[in-house]
Amino acid sequence: MPSIFATDPNAPVIPITFATKSSWDAIRATLPASAARFAAANGFAAKPGAYLALPNSDGTIAYVLFGLEDEAAKSRDLFRPGALPGLLPAGVYRFANAPHDTRLAALAFALGSYRFGRYRKAEPPDIKLVPPDGVDAADITRMAEAATLARDLINTPSNDMGPVELQRAAQELAESYGASFKCIIGDDLLTQNFPLIHAVGMASPRAPRLIELSWGDPSHPKVTLVGKGVCFDTGGLDLKPSSGMLVMKKDMGGAANVLALAQMVMDAALKMRLRVIIPAVENAVAGNAFRPLDIFNSRKGITVEIGNTDAEGRLILADALALADEEKPELLIDMGTLTGAARVALGPDLPPFYTDDETLALNVARCAREENDPLWRMPLWPPYDSWLDSKAATITNAPSGTFAGSITCALFLQRFVEHAKSWLHCDIYAWTPSAKPARPEGGECQAARAIYKLLGERYA
Repeated sequence: MPSIFATDPNAPVIPITFATKSSWDAIRATLPASAARFAAANGFAAKPGAYLALPNSDGTIAYVLFGLEDEAAKSRDLFRPGALPGLLPAGVYRFANAPHDTRLAALAFALGSYRFGRYRKAEPPDIKLVPPDGVDAADITRMAEAATLARDLINTPSNDMGPVELQRAAQELAESYGASFKCIIGDDLLTQNFPLIHAVGMASPRAPRLIELSWGDPSHPKVTLVGKGVCFDTGGLDLKPSSGMLVMKKDMGGAANVLALAQMVMDAALKMRLRVIIPAVENAVAGNAFRPLDIFNSRKGITVEIGNTDAEGRLILADALALADEEKPELLIDMGTLTGAARVALGPDLPPFYTDDETLALNVARCAREENDPLWRMPLWPPYDSWLDSKAATITNAPSGTFAGSITCALFLQRFVEHAKSWLHCDIYAWTPSAKPARPEGGECQAARAIYKLLGERYA
């Protein structure tokens, strides 16, 4: 995705004036009389999202008016300016006055320019924005490009985004930044002790694999990212209904967002030793598919009884987390599209996160607010840990009952993290079900920008 920021200092620039219901009368008074009459004739009243282009006498655009929520409104959408790329005609624009948050408005402008055009023509809008004063245009571009990577990977259907293609995307990213890359494929997962990843992916003709890249100075603090890469999830023998499979191309959203985060980290040259681990599988149905009540060993030596084959994401993450934990990183972060329970509790736009590091939790919540990348802390509630008990194995992957599904998933994963100094688990959705400003319908970059800010503060 090309940068949305203007580079031609001689290009004619059209000002965008942000107005609220409270500020509209004062703004209207500053307009030329003809422009004010034109606005009145078109019924512009500065409602949130309202857009109006005011003409010059020669028919060109003189000003753009765009409505925002009042400053005191509880439901302000700081990404409201992200609707502008879908409204504006081709041209170069600048902010004539400050929106509620100028940096986030510029970021929203960039995120709102995204178009997924792999299968039909969908050219990005031919618009540019003069970088607002005090805004780091390079960092905005970095975040927008990373979001494009995540969105493109998630939006690509599973026939073109299987484990091989996900491996290729990770390898291309590694090569772009001089990172090392390796991949363990198929039955080699068994010989190298990743039995849970193999079990989930063995029924698919597209071999399961463990993807890994490493970047940065080995002497710098170790930060490891783990992303769930289920490239399609049928549910396995505990088959999903057709409605449940409809958007399962997004079930590798954790991997996509981890790669987006890695791209931001490497592009910003943060002072950390980065490691990315992605277990990539397709949870398919075949005669050799893993079954309910099967029992498998794990890399960590914990035996796992299969309570439900549709709780497969936590299985592949368990082996990946165990590998990551062996290195004792300073910070271990995993992301996955894991539980419907998280969506029931918090909806699609507010992913829960889990950690027992209180300082980390406060900083994650703060960064999420500051980046308009919402996250909400949920508890690693110890009394529910016994719900994971199995009569035949150490633990089950799917406790009976329907309560606290996101919490019990987090507690399951916690069993495989022992040595990392801090661990952060994000149960993301990675999908926008209906379009919003700066957030088109489809694959979404969730949690990555908030964590990038956290890492930038720690390792800049």
